[in-house]
Amino acid sequence: MNRSEILQNILLVIVAFTSIAALAFFYQKTQAVDLREQNEVFELISELREIDTRWDFEVQRAIIDHGTGSLPVLINAGAGDKALRSITRIAERTTSRVLRAGLTDLRKEIQLKAELVEKFRTENIKSKESLQAVLKNVAELDRLAAAKETGQPVLLQALGQLAAIAPQYYLQTQDAQRASLLAAARRLRETPAEWRDRTNRINAAVQSMITHRPIELELFSKLEVLTSGPRLVSMALSYNSELEGVFEEKERYRIYLIYYSGALLILLAYLGFKIKAANQRLEHRVMERTQELSEAMKHLKESETQLIQSEKMSSLGQMVAGVAHEINTPLAYVKNSLGAVSEQLPGISGTLDHCEKLIALLKAGDNPDELSREFAQSSAKIAQLRQQHVIEELNGLVKDGLYGTGQVAEIVGNLKNFSRLDRSKVTSFNLNEGLGSTLLLAKHLLKTVDVDKRFGEIPVITCSPSQVNQVFLNLITNAAQAMPEGRGRIILTTRADGEGVAVDVEDNGSGMPPDVVKKIFDPFFTTKEIGKGTGLGLSISYKIIQQHGGYITVDSKVGAGTKFTVWFPLKASNEAELVG
Repeated sequence: MNRSEILQNILLVIVAFTSIAALAFFYQKTQAVDLREQNEVFELISELREIDTRWDFEVQRAIIDHGTGSLPVLINAGAGDKALRSITRIAERTTSRVLRAGLTDLRKEIQLKAELVEKFRTENIKSKESLQAVLKNVAELDRLAAAKETGQPVLLQALGQLAAIAPQYYLQTQDAQRASLLAAARRLRETPAEWRDRTNRINAAVQSMITHRPIELELFSKLEVLTSGPRLVSMALSYNSELEGVFEEKERYRIYLIYYSGALLILLAYLGFKIKAANQRLEHRVMERTQELSEAMKHLKESETQLIQSEKMSSLGQMVAGVAHEINTPLAYVKNSLGAVSEQLPGISGTLDHCEKLIALLKAGDNPDELSREFAQSSAKIAQLRQQHVIEELNGLVKDGLYGTGQVAEIVGNLKNFSRLDRSKVTSFNLNEGLGSTLLLAKHLLKTVDVDKRFGEIPVITCSPSQVNQVFLNLITNAAQAMPEGRGRIILTTRADGEGVAVDVEDNGSGMPPDVVKKIFDPFFTTKEIGKGTGLGLSISYKIIQQHGGYITVDSKVGAGTKFTVWFPLKASNEAELVG
């Protein structure tokens, strides 16, 4: 063997070794990803989100509980830390930069929320125990005082005041109620010495409730703005994007591998049938890897869709400041999405025009130059759309729009629940219940307004509950908006009146001059600023009351306030008109 042959053989060995090394490199790059770790991460993130949502739900439930029932049991605060330790353990053996970067702040936030939840639970229990202790001892002392032959009018009055104000202070926690509560408690010091032990327990319970309830509300305010949901969703989506990048890289190397395999087959074709058979087996394995990667990509897309859908269906929960704002917010999603879609439509339309022209030229087949130019322009347009990710952007915009419309539908459903019954349904109805549900719906308007409910013992009436509720909502809303700087007092009074029931809605707002009072029931008449009123509320209310066979009167004085009186008969004069 001469030197030339030796060099040729050495070169052949080097080429063969290099080819095999390159092939092994590409093959290694196309290996399927083990998704067990990723699935475990997603499950842990979902667990954290569920814990965070459960915390929010339990805190909301605890804050609105009147304190007379059983105390709600909050979810174990250590569950969040346990899940964080699990995901940290995974991050220690993974190469994901997303997990490593986001865990520190997330851990602090979860731990802070867990501490606040535990503190809130402690204060909540103390507040409710204090309220229950006040009511229990007041009831027992009231029973003892009532049994006394001489009677204790001062004591009975103080006990009655305590029994009425304590629940109100627990629900509203206003300074005026606090002062009244303390004053009533101080009056118990005048009781005989034989009852001093019970009065001392009442005073201690009052002091405990006054101490713990504000702390509980302060913790609730902090918990309202502290949520890990968006951060967890962002981490999950970022982690998803990172995995997509890994799969895209493997898909790219798969393409490289296919091209390289084809070139290698051509270069090694002269080696004969054995090498060809080996390459066929290799091609088969490449196709298997391709199928695995395709299935993995499909699974990843499905996981992402489920995650986004889960986020859409999660409780957002959290209440916002009013129905109008709640509807405007999702409508803004839809408006912005449609605006962005409209900006992309001209580019897509232009691309379609070029494609249609290209198809026409292909059918004609008599203008190769024009066909070549049109093909180049169509390719450039399509490449531009793909480079700008127009389809993906439109998909995201459509999702945002659908999300917005979904929120609007949910809000409309809540309003339908307020109406309780179908609009055309006529049934027996207690007006006290209607006023109560209306106050709940208008709660965001009454945050700074003192509502005095003077509900009497009234009979049920035959009416359309949803229409009656609409009247109450309009009157209460107008009363709240009539308050200077949004502060004042509304008095709601119900009483039996002859063959019907009367309802008074009285406020101490700015009042109305006589010339305005004469026009308030006219359609489209309003004293509000443009955009804040349509002038149809009182007109529609007047018509509803008239259809029920009732009447409405108004007494108003500038600077002193306004009083609306609505009277409904026990049985509507014309039920057919109500359901028409």
